[in-house]
Amino acid sequence: MRKRARIIYNPVAGREAMHDDLADILAIYELAGYETSAFATTPEPNSAKNEAARAAQEGFDLIIAAGGDGTLNEVINGIAGLDQRPRLAIIPAGTTNDYARALHVPREDPVAAAKLILNPQNHFKIDLGKAGDNYFMNIAAGGTLTELTYDVSSQMKSLFGYLAYFAKGAEMLPQVKPVNMNIKYDGHEFDGMASTVFLALTNSVGGFEQIVPDAALDDGMFSLIIVKDSNMVGLMQLMAKTLKGTHIGDPRVIYVKAKDVEITPVEQNERLMINLDGEYGGDAPMHFQALRQHLDIVADVDAIPNQAISTLTPDMKKAEDDFVRGVDQIKQNDK
Repeated sequence: MRKRARIIYNPVAGREAMHDDLADILAIYELAGYETSAFATTPEPNSAKNEAARAAQEGFDLIIAAGGDGTLNEVINGIAGLDQRPRLAIIPAGTTNDYARALHVPREDPVAAAKLILNPQNHFKIDLGKAGDNYFMNIAAGGTLTELTYDVSSQMKSLFGYLAYFAKGAEMLPQVKPVNMNIKYDGHEFDGMASTVFLALTNSVGGFEQIVPDAALDDGMFSLIIVKDSNMVGLMQLMAKTLKGTHIGDPRVIYVKAKDVEITPVEQNERLMINLDGEYGGDAPMHFQALRQHLDIVADVDAIPNQAISTLTPDMKKAEDDFVRGVDQIKQNDK
């Protein structure tokens, strides 16, 4: 029986790039052996999520999320809770496309992104995060600085990309108000004032690749960053360090790996909004779990740094075994 693929695309994402390329993209997946159809999301709440769940439950082998990080997050939430999860591919059509950046999926050329499927080695299993009843693929965050993502307009993001977030963050520095937090993580605990807390699964946060420079995509661990209480000058210094990746050793920053995290505001009347992949995901208290290798995803595996993939894919393992056998054969021949 021929494999089936469903493209779930946002017709208004980014610069509406999908319109001109959809026919070519469909042809690529057909060439890869998939009977392929497409679904355009609607303004209805959870449109992409509901369609992804429907397609997965009907036995589709591949789901392609075409749009920005918001569309991708919805698709993941549609399939992550199922026992049988189809493979996922990404066609970036948004503004920041953080997750595509981490997977080295071409972000400026939707057709090139689709062509990754033509190489059968271009897939591996990635971690997901679970926050309460929701799933996320890139980052969960809380604190005043993370609230800036709600205030950056779509037009500003389209024009300036991640620089829009940086500009908004600088604008908001005078308003930063630290929150008294209790953070439990893998048997450890932080009690105190914090300006921001991040749980990252990749090294790409708002377009900045140095915030979590050592993130692995499949090790089952969050990179937990807690930015302690700091004045405006201190936060500006930390933002400058973040651009160079030197914030990790700063005494105002806690940087650890963890797979189970619980964040609670200490004061009952203190609101701590949680951002999941750039969108509002509810208020703390909230429990977070890192789900190891939870979803099979298409990526440019050769372009991803070795340290970002902690385990070998089947194809990589076969290549390693073939190499070892070749070396052994050379040794035998030299005897």
